[in-house]
Amino acid sequence: MTVHGERENIPSVDKAEAPKALERFTDTYNKAYRELDPAVASQVETGPLEAITTADLKAQHASSPDGNPTYPSLELSDVTYRIPKQVGWPKFFVADTDSNRDDNRWLFVFTRGGADEPWKAAYLSILSQDEVPDFATDGDGWAKPVRAAGPAPKLAVRPDRLSAKYADYLMTGKGSVFADGQSTSALRDTRKKYLRTPKFWTEYIDSPAQGAQDAPVGLRTSDGGAIVFFTSHHRQKQTMAKGFRPNPDPQIKALMTGEAKRAVTLTRIAESAVRVPAKDAADPKVVFLNRLEGVTAARGD
Repeated sequence: MTVHGERENIPSVDKAEAPKALERFTDTYNKAYRELDPAVASQVETGPLEAITTADLKAQHASSPDGNPTYPSLELSDVTYRIPKQVGWPKFFVADTDSNRDDNRWLFVFTRGGADEPWKAAYLSILSQDEVPDFATDGDGWAKPVRAAGPAPKLAVRPDRLSAKYADYLMTGKGSVFADGQSTSALRDTRKKYLRTPKFWTEYIDSPAQGAQDAPVGLRTSDGGAIVFFTSHHRQKQTMAKGFRPNPDPQIKALMTGEAKRAVTLTRIAESAVRVPAKDAADPKVVFLNRLEGVTAARGD
C-alpha cells in the first residue's frame, strides 16, 4: 500500500532515515570546510544556515584558496530525533545532538519540500543542557508540530509573525512581545552606543524574512508552549566622519563589492530559537534561547 505524504498525517521521516540524513549532513559539512567550497555545503544546507555558511566559506576561501585540509571534523553523537507527524509538504524534523565542539546541545532542523528531495539542514541552534525543553509527544511518541500560519495555534504569538515583530522591535523598541535579554533589549542598547561616535555613525535596518526558504518551524513543548525557529534580516551602514576611512576586517573585505572610501554596508541574516509561551501563560513574553548571526554580503561606498 502506498502512503501519500501530501494527504496523510504521517511521521515526517522514517526512524531509520533520519540518522542517514544526519550522517550525510555531517560528512558533507566536514568536506565543505576542508575544501572551503560553498557548493559542497549547499548539498546539505538550505535557508538561513546555508546563507551563513556560504558567506563564511567564501571568506575563508579568499585567504586559503587551497582549502583547509586540517579542519577538525565536526562529530555529532547522543542524538535524539524529534519527529512530528505532518500532512503535506514541506516536512521537517529536529536532530537534538551532542557535539565535539562544546558541552551544549546542537539542534538541527532538517527540511525538505518533497519526497524526491534530499533532507537539508535549515537551522542550527546551540542550547545549554538546561535550555533544551521538554518536547510534547502524542500517544505514539511522535513530536507535535506547530502550525506556522493560519488560525492562532493557542500560542502567545503566531510563528509566522515572529520575524516581523522582531524586526519592528529592533527598529522602534516598541512592543511587549519579547522578554528583555541579549538578543532584544541588550542588542538595542549596544546599537545605541554606535549610532554616532567621533569617528563614525551607524544606521540600522531590520526586516522580516520572506520566502519559503526562511519559513519558521516549531514543536510543541509539554507546558503548552512551543519552541520556534525563525529567520530575520539585518543591515548596518557605517559612515565615517571626515578625515577617517573604513578599515573592514579581512573576512568582510572578502565579501565586499565596491570600494570602501567612506562607508560600509553589511547585510546580515540571523537564525533564532525562541520559547513561545501558551496564549494563557502567566508570562506571555517570547524568550530567545539562541541567536546565530552571520554577515552574508558587504558593500563599500
